[in-house]
Amino acid sequence: MRTLRQISGELKTHAPFTIFGAISGIVIIALFKNLPASISYNIFYILHPIHVVLSALVTASMYELHKCERIDGRCIRGKCNLWVLLIIGYTGSIGIATISDSIIPYLGEVILGMPNREIHIGFIEKWWLVNPLAILGVIIACRRPATKFPHAGHVLLSTWASLFHIIMAIGGALHWLMYGVIFVFLFLAVWIPCCISDIVFPLLFVKETGRAKAENGRF
Repeated sequence: MRTLRQISGELKTHAPFTIFGAISGIVIIALFKNLPASISYNIFYILHPIHVVLSALVTASMYELHKCERIDGRCIRGKCNLWVLLIIGYTGSIGIATISDSIIPYLGEVILGMPNREIHIGFIEKWWLVNPLAILGVIIACRRPATKFPHAGHVLLSTWASLFHIIMAIGGALHWLMYGVIFVFLFLAVWIPCCISDIVFPLLFVKETGRAKAENGRF
């Protein structure tokens, strides 16, 4: 029940910012819907890898900060276990970022019948770029864990990465009703996956006592 309340609370808290991100996406797609697919592809592979590194940083940081012991209100961290962080940070970032940036947008493209629809799985298609960046995010979290700014950047980057995945598939004119459907998919592509990746997923690995201490300490 505590986990469900936390998920519900986080989703409610992040909804307004995610709506803002989706609105920014609609503005961008209105301005750049005729962008050549090759350019959209290159932009996607700028935004998606940056999204992955921020996601890995936040996911690993959330675990690292919440597993600490609190003494006199201060978080006392033990030695960072890099292998544990790699499993949590890599899995959370690569798995969720792929769902957010590629799979959900692709489903939207299929539903809208976009002519150039194609799914792009970054950690396979450009494995040499995406995978090392996920590991980099984990290493940064091991040294200097941080969650607030990286999470905000993560949300916007995820929105825009999803957007350019969709722009690649357009291949023609957009009916005004399609903008509404795209808005919904941009919102869903970010809202649930990003909260799960950054907050819910890493907390699954924190012992209940540590989680309670972290919550009482108001991270």
